[in-house]
Amino acid sequence: MKLTLKIWRQGGPSADGEMVTYPIEGVSEDMSFLEMLDVLNEELIAKGEEPVAFDSDCREGICGMCGLVINGQAHGPEVTTTCQLHMRSFSDGDEISIEPWRAEAFPVLKDLCVDRTSFDRIIQAGGYISANTGAAPDAAATLVPKDDADRAFMGAECIGCGACVAACPNASGMLFMGAKVTHLGELPQGQPERYARVVSMVDQHDAEGFGGCTNLGECSRACPKGIPLNVISQMNRDLQRAKLGKH
Repeated sequence: MKLTLKIWRQGGPSADGEMVTYPIEGVSEDMSFLEMLDVLNEELIAKGEEPVAFDSDCREGICGMCGLVINGQAHGPEVTTTCQLHMRSFSDGDEISIEPWRAEAFPVLKDLCVDRTSFDRIIQAGGYISANTGAAPDAAATLVPKDDADRAFMGAECIGCGACVAACPNASGMLFMGAKVTHLGELPQGQPERYARVVSMVDQHDAEGFGGCTNLGECSRACPKGIPLNVISQMNRDLQRAKLGKH
């Protein structure tokens, strides 16, 4: 395939950025999107030009590092991570725009790389269980209803890629946070800190500059792991009970 790539180039956090056009040929439909960018970077390096900076790690759809806005969509036209998006989703002659996540809480570091440590600080604020449980207990020692266990596992699938923030017009991180709150809130081990956890995490979320949720649902539609919108409802219920002292 022959493609025209329009890529956001920005030298650093304080530098001005712009879209730069790069033609590329010989793209196989079996390449992943990141492999296509690797080919482009090899060509740029061969010409003595600066390669395009972008994040990646596992390239297996697990780590969440590879997020890009492709043609205005978080992770591109398929509901998957960018590293698992393949060039068969595009056609010969296509023009593809590639941008970083756009959010105040995700400042651009360089080109397509953004700083997502705001998510780490939200987790540090309460997304954990601090009880010392000692050695690993027997798997069947703590009984958990299957529906609760299934919902906890669903929340735990969140990989923190930030697609929910990039897709949300308000740049809200509520789906990410709702997934973490649901994951721990459905388990017996998460109950002692359940309400203190949600207050601390929401406070940190707001301090980081994320926007509020207005229930548009773009976050859930863009989520590569299919986290449902109702985790936000669960988080809001816990927050309301915590604020009103109803727990």
